[in-house]
Amino acid sequence: MGKDVRKVLFLTGTRADYGKIKPLMREVQERPDLDCKVFATGMHTLERYGFTIEEIRKDGFADIYMYVNQIIGEPMDMILANTIHGLSRYVHDNPPDLIIIHGDRVEALAGAVVGSLRNIHTVHIEGGEVSGTADEIMRHAISKLSHSHFVANEDAARRLIQMGEHPDSVHIVGSPDIDIMLSSELPSIDKVLQYYDIGFDTYAISIYHPVTTDIENLRQHIDAYTRALAESEQNYVVIYPNNDEGTEIIQSALEALLIKPNFRCLPSMRFESFLTLLKNAQFIVGNSSAAIREAPVYGIPTVNVGTRQNGRYNGETIINCEHSVSSIRHAITQALNMGQGRASQHFGTGESRSMFSNILSDDSFWSFKKQKSFIDIALPETLNKLKEKNG
Repeated sequence: MGKDVRKVLFLTGTRADYGKIKPLMREVQERPDLDCKVFATGMHTLERYGFTIEEIRKDGFADIYMYVNQIIGEPMDMILANTIHGLSRYVHDNPPDLIIIHGDRVEALAGAVVGSLRNIHTVHIEGGEVSGTADEIMRHAISKLSHSHFVANEDAARRLIQMGEHPDSVHIVGSPDIDIMLSSELPSIDKVLQYYDIGFDTYAISIYHPVTTDIENLRQHIDAYTRALAESEQNYVVIYPNNDEGTEIIQSALEALLIKPNFRCLPSMRFESFLTLLKNAQFIVGNSSAAIREAPVYGIPTVNVGTRQNGRYNGETIINCEHSVSSIRHAITQALNMGQGRASQHFGTGESRSMFSNILSDDSFWSFKKQKSFIDIALPETLNKLKEKNG
């Protein structure tokens, strides 16, 4: 390997963040001036969630370091501490030129802490977003610890500027997963249905995650949710929740649906297969960000239940409802009557990889000063500079 090759380390902890950063990983892997390395941890390493590190390997990424950062039921603060410990040891032995992290999970927070304290240029993908839970707190903390930001849209960019980030550090590239969503490389729906043993052609998708700031009401909420789905008499492909606190309660409630012929429950799905499934669904129901970010790209109706996605994009295909059987069932009826709507471009147009490549080709990106200073938005030139930079 030539001495001018820069090492780029991607940190991934879930099936979701991997799907979003995969186009960027491919770009780095295919460039001769960059060396792609992967630190895979979190849900990727757990059998219960499909041991999805195998999907990363199948996609052709070879330089993968697997780190088990948790046992089932371990609290999030311990998972954070474990991840910091493991990642710190890794970068000590394999110092990268760049760390790339995504979103609002504890693994990303660990990446930002290690990158900041070890003075390694750290890029945060999709900062500046808002949501209704502790995820938003972690996302903003990750942004403040990171040096550069690749955001989905101007709204997110403005929020980062409001948080005191320098305009030169903020790059609007869209959501990288849309590159995959709009590509011609997705599997056919017939192949997906056959591979995952889904026995119905007409279906909706259900994904329901714990709300970590409202655990005391989770059992009541998931009982109402599963009852509403059962009473709707629709076919459902159910994707298991993430591993946040409260996941055991949700999985226990989902077990009652396993015996019903119109429910197919899966611990995980390959990202491309999930996109094909979503693209052909009647609607998606639950409280996952996929229902807010990905579903509108295809114009698929969303039944958004509860507060987990509060403050996020609220497009014309999104139907919000409360945690009651009647409210959820009414929203499902609305979604069925709505049908497929107009595709949204709020989170990008599928050109993230090329914009990402252009940024990494600019020498000024690599010479960016890692010593951060708070930029006061009271200075008019700050916002003017952002507007000029992004047209």
